[in-house]
Amino acid sequence: MILVFTVVFVALIFTYTNGFHDTANSIATVVGTKVLTPRQAIVLATVTNLLGAMTGAAVAQTIASGIVNSEVVPASTSSWMLICALISAILWNLVTWYVGLPSSSSHALVGGLCGAALATAQGNWNAVIWSRLPSPGRPWWDGGGVFFKVVIPMIISPVLGLLIAFCIMGLLYLVLRNWRPLKVTRTFGKLQLLSSAYMGFSHGTNDAQKTMGIIALALVAATKIGAFEHLPAWLGFLRTAESADPKDQHIAVWIKVLCALTMAAGTAAGGWRVIKTLGHKLVRLQPVHGFAAETAGATVLLGAAMLGMPVSTTHVITCSIMGVGAAKRLSALKWTLAERIVWAWILTLPVSAVLAYGLVRVLQLAG
Repeated sequence: MILVFTVVFVALIFTYTNGFHDTANSIATVVGTKVLTPRQAIVLATVTNLLGAMTGAAVAQTIASGIVNSEVVPASTSSWMLICALISAILWNLVTWYVGLPSSSSHALVGGLCGAALATAQGNWNAVIWSRLPSPGRPWWDGGGVFFKVVIPMIISPVLGLLIAFCIMGLLYLVLRNWRPLKVTRTFGKLQLLSSAYMGFSHGTNDAQKTMGIIALALVAATKIGAFEHLPAWLGFLRTAESADPKDQHIAVWIKVLCALTMAAGTAAGGWRVIKTLGHKLVRLQPVHGFAAETAGATVLLGAAMLGMPVSTTHVITCSIMGVGAAKRLSALKWTLAERIVWAWILTLPVSAVLAYGLVRVLQLAG
């Protein structure tokens, strides 16, 4: 049982470091436009993330049952597998946070799960659910596994963020062409409070749920092997039965609240490095630009969450900001910085997978 509590503890550390990245991304634009101070933006993000995290659990269910094949990975070793996956994601988060790059905590976690599951199953590739075909007559997004729920959305969601933000910003330029600059700034300074709240809520429906899925997966595995048989009555809430249908895996309310609050604490402690990169260095933002970027990014995130797709807030909001900058003029973007960010995206999945695979193999060799 101590091992299960270790998984929960390490999962919360990951959530804390996730706050450095992804929640910081969700409030970067409202800070960059000076509509809110970092402290005010963090309070707004805390409240809206918590509300979003309490709304649905589709993404948490995907992480809990749609990435790792429980039939191949023994329940008795799943705790160690999860710990190694989380540590690899934490290490990647810390490295990219230190250099101020907005990499994807989401894909670091998925990569870690894939690498750790592969090593735990002694190289059996069936340990990772690469694809689970949709039910007959249903659209492709009703499928599961890494391909349908991670790889395809990983490519599509940033492109959608860029295109939607470009279109919104282009429409605003057309509508506001006769407005005085001061009126535009004042109006969208107020409207950006709404778009920031929308962004925080959408972020909570997607990103805050990822660690919830990890904790639920650990509790289900521990329940299956009887680790909680002799628990006192007051700890009975830890027992988590596996649902017959993976899409309906129950996520307890206490898990949702704990993960959302931990992520908010991480944002308050270390999010400023990433906020500076997105809110100040990538493109110069005014409130109208922040409104367009946040509205586009939040719409993509909320749509993905409703489909149970753990997409990257980092990818979506960064491309939304790039779309806004491109609508302004292509030279407004700092393309060298954008190139560094893209490389961080490309490396995240494989690097975190290799790290997790190596950690599991070291533990296996150590007995």
